[in-house]
Amino acid sequence: MRLNELRDNPGAVKERTRVGRGIGSGKGKTGGRGVKGQKSRSGVSIKGFEGGQMPLHQRLPKRGFTKPNRAQFAEVTLGRLQKAVDAGKLDAKATIDAKALIEAGVIRRAKAGVRVIGGGDFKAKLTLDVAGASKPAIAAIEKAGGSITLPAPKDSEA
Repeated sequence: MRLNELRDNPGAVKERTRVGRGIGSGKGKTGGRGVKGQKSRSGVSIKGFEGGQMPLHQRLPKRGFTKPNRAQFAEVTLGRLQKAVDAGKLDAKATIDAKALIEAGVIRRAKAGVRVIGGGDFKAKLTLDVAGASKPAIAAIEKAGGSITLPAPKDSEA
C-alpha cells in the first residue's frame, strides 16, 4: 500500500445533500422544509416554543444549585497506582504526592489536588500525600501496609 492508494472505507464518508438544486434532485424548491411559515425560513430556532403558552421548562420549579467555584480533584484509582508501580514509573519507597504522579504520567494536572479512589487490585506498600481519599481506598492502602496523609478537615460553620 502506498500513500496515493489510501482511501476511506466505502460508505464511510457520505456526500452532503445539496438542497434547493432543482426538482430532479428530490430536495429541490422547498428543500425538504415543507411550505411557507416560520419553520421554513432560515435563522429560526423555536425549540421550546408552545404557541405563546408558558413552555414546560419554564412552568416547572427550579431546583438545586451548582457551586461556581467548586473544587475539582484529579482522581486516581488504586489499580492505576499499582500499574504505575509495576511499570517502574513510581518509586514505592518515596512519598507519592501530586508532583510525583504528574512526573510519572499517572495524571496530567493536579487541579485542586489529587483524590485516591478504590478500584482495581492493590498490593503495593506506598506512602501517599494527597488531598483526599475514599474510605475503601484508605482501607486498601492500610491493608497493604502503606500509609496515607490527608489534610486536616476544615471546620464547617453552620
